[in-house]
Amino acid sequence: MSITRRKFIEWMGLAGAGTALGPLQAQGASSAAFKGYPDSFGVLHDITACVGCRSCEDACNRINVLPSPDRPFDDAGVFGEKRRPTTKAYTVVNRYERREKGVSDSGGHLGSPFFRKIQCNHCLEPACASVCFVKAFEKTAKGPVVYDPTVCVGCRYCMVACPFEIPSYEYEEAYTPSVVKCTMCSHRVEKGELPGCVEACPTEALIFGERKNLLKIAREKIRKHPHRYLNHIYGEKEMGGTSWMYLSGVPFSEVGLREDLGETPAPAMTSGALGVIPMVVGLWPVFLAGMYGMNRRREKIAQEEKTRAVAHALDRAQTQENPSTAKDTRSRNIGGKK
Repeated sequence: MSITRRKFIEWMGLAGAGTALGPLQAQGASSAAFKGYPDSFGVLHDITACVGCRSCEDACNRINVLPSPDRPFDDAGVFGEKRRPTTKAYTVVNRYERREKGVSDSGGHLGSPFFRKIQCNHCLEPACASVCFVKAFEKTAKGPVVYDPTVCVGCRYCMVACPFEIPSYEYEEAYTPSVVKCTMCSHRVEKGELPGCVEACPTEALIFGERKNLLKIAREKIRKHPHRYLNHIYGEKEMGGTSWMYLSGVPFSEVGLREDLGETPAPAMTSGALGVIPMVVGLWPVFLAGMYGMNRRREKIAQEEKTRAVAHALDRAQTQENPSTAKDTRSRNIGGKK
């Protein structure tokens, strides 16, 4: 893509203004951990109660006005593959087979499957927000992690940073692509309504409420039914904690959840990398100016070499067409020098 000198100067003026403002314009990514919001809301997903009806998918599709799926929501054939959220499906349900233990055969036999709903886990200290240097992602006081497409620059660092591989990018949108993910129906939560998926769940596998109360509910379930649940609430401390939490009867790795994340919040792990972003933003116009100057110099040298080459070629052509004239010319030049 070529640019005019005027357009380049306009860009440089804007970039220079950003450099002069310094940290004021480059503070989007922050390494300061804010520890979440103590009274925020969340969802507790009891995997043992999920029957894979996909009512949550249907509700999410309707509320967010998403395209109709390739296969209807009552088609169990989708469980033949492991799916993940996309730009056209903010949440999906996957089926996970389990093997009963204590059986004589080497592999055991298949028991009743587990189903898990997958969506953004709305971390208390989100990795997506910690790496976003324009603050396109924000953790709200109510609990949802929301996205502002008007400031997004399309760097997609959020997609790389998310430990749950949730954000998707609208590659098919040529002019206005956005990063897309579940918002926990923030527009409904702000009005005191339930997220669509929670409202639609027929088995109460999804429970909405204040996070601190959800932890109490989860602990009481474990206490009352120790043989049904693992003694662990996934999301209570993983990656500093999440607003979307899970109870399970099998190891979480068997239902597609990572067990290697640890308890350190994302901002604490990204602070070193994020510290250089203001410097990069400030030095970027200097780099552009240098590259522009180098390109201009290369173009000038190339033009001079081209001019000399053309003159030399013309001289040789003239010599070949009229060698006697060229000889007389050389003789006169030699005589003139004498």
